[in-house]
Amino acid sequence: MTDTTQTMGKTIPYSKRWSALFLLCAAEFIVIMDTSIIGVALPAIKADLGYSQSGLQWIFNAYVILFGGFLLLGGRLSDLFGPRKIFMWGFGILSGASLLAGVAWSEAALNTGRALQGLGSALIAPAALTLVLSKFTDPKELNKALGFWGASAAAGGSAGVFLGGAITEWLSWHWVFLINIPIGIAVLLFSKNLLFKGTTQKGKVDIAGALFATAALILAVYAIVSAEGAGWKSMQTIGLLALSILLLIVFLMIQKQKKEPLVPLSIFKVPNLSPGNLVMALLAAAWIPLWFFLNLYLQQTLHYSAFNSGLALLPMTIAIMLLMVGVTGKLVAKFGFKSNLIAGLMALTASLLLFSIIPPDGKFLVNVLPASLLGALGMSLAYIPGTIASMSGAKPGETGLASGLVNTSYQVGSALGLAIAVAISAAKTNAIKIAGATDSTALNEGFQTAFLSAAIVSAIAVIIASFSIKSLK
Repeated sequence: MTDTTQTMGKTIPYSKRWSALFLLCAAEFIVIMDTSIIGVALPAIKADLGYSQSGLQWIFNAYVILFGGFLLLGGRLSDLFGPRKIFMWGFGILSGASLLAGVAWSEAALNTGRALQGLGSALIAPAALTLVLSKFTDPKELNKALGFWGASAAAGGSAGVFLGGAITEWLSWHWVFLINIPIGIAVLLFSKNLLFKGTTQKGKVDIAGALFATAALILAVYAIVSAEGAGWKSMQTIGLLALSILLLIVFLMIQKQKKEPLVPLSIFKVPNLSPGNLVMALLAAAWIPLWFFLNLYLQQTLHYSAFNSGLALLPMTIAIMLLMVGVTGKLVAKFGFKSNLIAGLMALTASLLLFSIIPPDGKFLVNVLPASLLGALGMSLAYIPGTIASMSGAKPGETGLASGLVNTSYQVGSALGLAIAVAISAAKTNAIKIAGATDSTALNEGFQTAFLSAAIVSAIAVIIASFSIKSLK
């Protein structure tokens, strides 16, 4: 390896390139951590601000809906104006939104802060991934770089649980949001020195397309979340879902007619992009309910403290980091991404099936640790291959869009998967209560049903990956 390397038409010192990767991985860690750091803090937030049990998911969904809904716009802006500029804009918005969430005085204020955090993250994520891909062109180095990238994302999701527990117990839930502010300032200070502006393009921004796509997602999630109270066959639920589908159709029509659409439909002709994005959505729809309900199980069924709940999931975090950095890249290089993707999804399915029979008096060493480590193995083997499959055929000028699609698929899967799992869990809990069971028994059976539904989603992803993704190394 020479001392310098060519990126974006400029010479970058080798050491500086890896420093840039560290900064970008730190950014991805923060973006994904913000989806999970609130998990352990949910009971404290519920007690302080008066959320209902089902309303708690909006602390998560307010973030991921805006995150998922505007990722495509973030990717397009990255291609048009350069990834560094969009990356920095995103961190500016994220820092301001974190301040609002941290000082929130009501449900509306907190949900608004979380939504704006999601908007900032929607600018950060595709720009950061574009910068990573632009700096590493050698396949072996790219696999290593993506290993760090994948580890930072998956570990951010798991580490957020531990950090959220420690912060909530030792400080207060407000600091799970305020912690972003000094980190965001540090990232902004180092960005200009470590990150190049990148290439820019001439073109227009499809604001209408972004708004229609986001509105369709919001209505779909709200319809599912409110179905428990309104009824699945009610006019409200059916009407909202129908309107969501209509907005999605309008979005596709806009993309087809515009000269410079948010998502050129021709990009879906890229090999593996469509099935790869579908698998990533299903992966998120299985993984996010796992940590969400495992958090609630530890605190509400086993009565762990916030800190002990986060500590209980620390082995999962460590396993993901070690496997993604030290193992997954080597396995992908040796066996190709398809084999690893299928193996990972199968391990995740097995983990969820184990959690689906978890008892109300479960033991950490018997019922939690083995299944959580198996889930960590599954996520470690599936996340990077799924990303590689979805990005592999994108042209240089489309990397921002392709990365936006991957992140969008994952976040849309997160929001819809969690909304469906929460609705299923709540329906099961209520049915068991009506049958005369105790509150603790009913709550645990609701958790079991949520884990089982996520296992079915993961199993569907195994089938799609097996028959639809082309085997390439």
